[in-house]
Amino acid sequence: MAEHPAAAAPPSWAPPPVKPLRSIVGLSYGVTGLLALVALLDALAAYAALNSYTVIGKLYTADEDQYDALTATADRADMLMYFSASFSLMALIATGIVFIVWFHRARTNAEVFGPAEQRRTPGWAIGAWFIPIANLWIPRRIAGDIWDASELGERAPRAALNTWWTLWVLTSLAGRTAERLWERAEEYDAVRRAALGLAASGVLDLVAAVAAIVFVRRLTAMQYAKAMARRTGQQPPATVAAN
Repeated sequence: MAEHPAAAAPPSWAPPPVKPLRSIVGLSYGVTGLLALVALLDALAAYAALNSYTVIGKLYTADEDQYDALTATADRADMLMYFSASFSLMALIATGIVFIVWFHRARTNAEVFGPAEQRRTPGWAIGAWFIPIANLWIPRRIAGDIWDASELGERAPRAALNTWWTLWVLTSLAGRTAERLWERAEEYDAVRRAALGLAASGVLDLVAAVAAIVFVRRLTAMQYAKAMARRTGQQPPATVAAN
């Protein structure tokens, strides 16, 4: 019985198989929805901090009779701050998880759009966020590489990318500083300053969340447009997988 010849290996010059593109549109809806929730909770947190600032000021100037009456108001103000901080933290965790999934998928697509422009492997799109200090710039470089690969034709302005990243770094630093001040404050004046710091941090985080929404929508639109261009033959073909 004749033996079947071994399958011939592909020639060394053959192009590598095309990796499939995966839509990030559905994930972008989840990310933007969660970011909108974060923004709303940031507004609540800022209000709670300003409310505490006002109540603490009244306690500082109150006489003995007024002080006793304001105690219940102060307790409610503390409770509002506690719940707003707790809900904000849960929303941030959920948003961070979905955002990183979206970010990793966008990076995987960039491997198809422009592999030569990617300076780090797709795994870095996840791991870079968990490296202390380095997470202040490595994800930005990865985002820049994804942005470059996702451009269709002429260069796209990076205002959305740069604004989002600048505000994200600022709000990360401001949030940690405000939390430390609040934890260490003991005197009335120090507590009031810390409350103002928390309010300012909440407003800055709200603005950063809005900037993140703009960035996510912009990059998603860029990748969608490039995928459609490939599908219609305006770009080299690639497989677009279902979401």
